[in-house]
Amino acid sequence: MRFLSLWLIVLMFTAGCVPITAPTSTDRAATGATGALAFTNVRLFDGEEVIPTTNVVVQDGLITAVGADVEIPAGAEVIDGAGQTLLPGLIDAHTHVFTEDALRQALVFGVTTEMDMFMDHTFAAQLRRQQAENGATDRADLYSAGTLATAPGGHGTQFGLDIPTLTSADEAEAFVNERVAEGSDYIKIIIEDGSEMGFTLPTLDQATVTALVEAAHANGKLALVHVQTLAAAQEALTAGADGLAHIFSDAVPDEEFINRAVESGLFVVATLSVFQHIGGEPQDTSVIDDPFLAPYLTVADIQSLTSPYTGFEGMSRANAQEAVRLLFEAGVPILAGTDAPNPGTAHGASLHRELVLLTESGLSPLDALRSATSVTADIFSLEDRGRVAPGLRADLLLVNGDPTTEITATRDIVGVWKLGVRADREGYLAMLEAQRAAAAAQSQTFAEGDVARVTDFETETFTSTFGSDWEITTDQPAGGNSTAQIEIVAGGANDSNFSLLVVGEVGANVPFAWGGVTYMPGATPFAPVDLSSKPTLHFWAKGEGGPYRVQLFCQGTGQVPPEQPFAVTSEWQEITLDLTTFAGCDVTGVQAIIFSAGTAPGPFSFQIDEVSFQ
Repeated sequence: MRFLSLWLIVLMFTAGCVPITAPTSTDRAATGATGALAFTNVRLFDGEEVIPTTNVVVQDGLITAVGADVEIPAGAEVIDGAGQTLLPGLIDAHTHVFTEDALRQALVFGVTTEMDMFMDHTFAAQLRRQQAENGATDRADLYSAGTLATAPGGHGTQFGLDIPTLTSADEAEAFVNERVAEGSDYIKIIIEDGSEMGFTLPTLDQATVTALVEAAHANGKLALVHVQTLAAAQEALTAGADGLAHIFSDAVPDEEFINRAVESGLFVVATLSVFQHIGGEPQDTSVIDDPFLAPYLTVADIQSLTSPYTGFEGMSRANAQEAVRLLFEAGVPILAGTDAPNPGTAHGASLHRELVLLTESGLSPLDALRSATSVTADIFSLEDRGRVAPGLRADLLLVNGDPTTEITATRDIVGVWKLGVRADREGYLAMLEAQRAAAAAQSQTFAEGDVARVTDFETETFTSTFGSDWEITTDQPAGGNSTAQIEIVAGGANDSNFSLLVVGEVGANVPFAWGGVTYMPGATPFAPVDLSSKPTLHFWAKGEGGPYRVQLFCQGTGQVPPEQPFAVTSEWQEITLDLTTFAGCDVTGVQAIIFSAGTAPGPFSFQIDEVSFQ
């Protein structure tokens, strides 16, 4: 997708993600569990077919035997799987991993491997090194494209990472060689001119895409191409691409395209989860309402799932699902991928929604499960996973019921194992519940009295009475070039000693530019706070230029936060803003507040002091 939403950018790059690290056991082998584990009397989906009743034995992190008559080792931990189904750990074939916590969260939902399609290559190398050294049994495994291939100013340059770009085909070989040297597991290529979303975007030309594909193949790497339109998919086919990183959603493929796709051996990562609301379809709440998934969702997950991409009328879920149906029926491999954590998705949880969307697109439950296990493993040559068979990794998912006939049964998780080590879902859940309890307690305390003072900066620090420290925020993670600095300076409102100075310059690289300072009132970053008892934001301000604005992040406000302007002069002015008048903001769930310059390019300078809710 073209843009991460503003709230997600702030979450990832300004405040950091809510820490969700679950406890881990201390008695594990370096690369997996020690001792034996046996699943008995269990229905098995082995990645391809269903065995109605069998036993599966695990030893030292590997599957050692499968069969109704296999011998159960003495002293093995035995799990009676009657009425349950054992599956290979799920594989999400399209994600973006910005934090290690994303992989921990994925594991809790039964996703034991993620195929990242663009991230910081140095972070990817660090995570893969840890996987090789100790198995990283507390999080999903990672494979990654690392740095994607795009044009200067093209899709992929807006996420705040300083990445190399290409302007001509003769740069392709060196570009791919550099990615391979960095450790990229496959090559991700962008064809995206933005036309289907109503804007113009630089993109790679046909010759450069073809040269990139050829260079990837020369290095023994798969070449996946980001497309959103049928025309772009046709270009990818002409270039010889191995796969599409998304299904297109602007049109339904004709017979000629389908035949070409079959003949070329093309595969498609569907990512229906991120497209399901793109054309304005009614919002699906099945993930956040699901009793098996909802308790494990973070605040950020809920915000994302309730703020999907919408309003792009040139694209539609119906087109995307019909394209999947036609291609699948013709024999084109369809892989399950979500594009998490883009708006409308969440790591781990959304793969369960993806499986449902695939079944609505013509795949049987069994086919959908294959798309999230053996099919993806085969495409990416992951020979040690994606199936349940002797000699393979014990990456396993045990669920109640039978997902091979009712796909939503994947959500009723009994346990998840990676290399035979059971994920601590209980510890993860307890941690989230503790965070929620802390947020509720803070909200209760907040409701007491008539005024909740945030800070007057008299301690000469960026700390607050409650909530987060004050931090810089700019549009740089979204591809902008705005700057901001904050400083505690002498002289405050009402003859006080100190105030907060915010200075910088708004750039012109992105249409929705910003620079300023952010504050989160919750007990943890982005935790919602009920401000209904004190819905008025009160502060003093002075400065130059303007107008300036206050932006609110609230649960369910969508991809861009509502805002209201405030004017400043060279003298201190008292300002009050009624938070209930911010369009779309429910003040029972305020997550963050930004004081920023407007979108007009140029320098800015303002001071704030004596911030409170009343």
